[in-house]
Amino acid sequence: MNRQQLVEQIFLKRSYLCIGLDSDNEKIPSHLLKSEDPVFEFNKQIIDSTRDLCVGYKINTAFYESAGVKGWQTMEKTVSYIGDAHLVIADAKRGDIGNTSSQYAKAFFETIPFCAITVAPYMGHDSVKPFLQYANKWTILLGLTSNPGAEDFEMKKIIIESETLDEGVHIKNSSQKFLYEHVLQTAAGWGSEENLMFVIGATQAAEFINIRKIVPNHFFLVPGIGAQGGSLKEISAKAMTPDCGLLVNASRSVIFASAAKDFADAARTEAKKYQAEMDSYLPR
Repeated sequence: MNRQQLVEQIFLKRSYLCIGLDSDNEKIPSHLLKSEDPVFEFNKQIIDSTRDLCVGYKINTAFYESAGVKGWQTMEKTVSYIGDAHLVIADAKRGDIGNTSSQYAKAFFETIPFCAITVAPYMGHDSVKPFLQYANKWTILLGLTSNPGAEDFEMKKIIIESETLDEGVHIKNSSQKFLYEHVLQTAAGWGSEENLMFVIGATQAAEFINIRKIVPNHFFLVPGIGAQGGSLKEISAKAMTPDCGLLVNASRSVIFASAAKDFADAARTEAKKYQAEMDSYLPR
């Protein structure tokens, strides 16, 4: 799904909701455990009940990889079942030396045809480049995350040194900024607004205006609303662009809205609440 198609879906559905399929086998309704593939049956019913209310699904690969071969099969079936009318994200947070990243890109863009993958940028450009070489695929780079550990590195101030030439004289300059700011400024030049998004956590609302100054037109994948307490209203006010520029993810608050047999209906009710609120914030 390219950018134009994504924007069209957002305004057609009046929604920028992405639903996270963090489908923990220990949390799905007990009556599904008798199924041949309980997690796939759970995902299938969640998708059926919400596909008209969202523009994407984010599959947290850890919940599938932990089950071994069967988990990978469930993930493959889920991606196939979603189809190509939604942005399907592999929340895999990969990133390694170039030849290894090339294999990760092949795994998640070819073997399992995801539309996008989350990537860690801290090994630099050569670790991200293989993902960006795929046409009509998205690389979603970790920018400023929603977890408390963001304070350990992302929110640390660093000194950036540079050198300019003024009338033949080399002048050394230095500036101070957060590490995440340097990551965004640097990584924005690796791709384009057509193939590169950034993960910006909803719990970091105070930083959103500043972040939009650094990357004014890129799409953001925003986790952290719902169970983590981020404000959809605040994020939308601070970071929305004329073509939206946001994919706001909700996982547990939607998919685990009920543990009873009505879980799919409960998921739809929660997704509808998000969609209705998003409709009120989108440009008309």
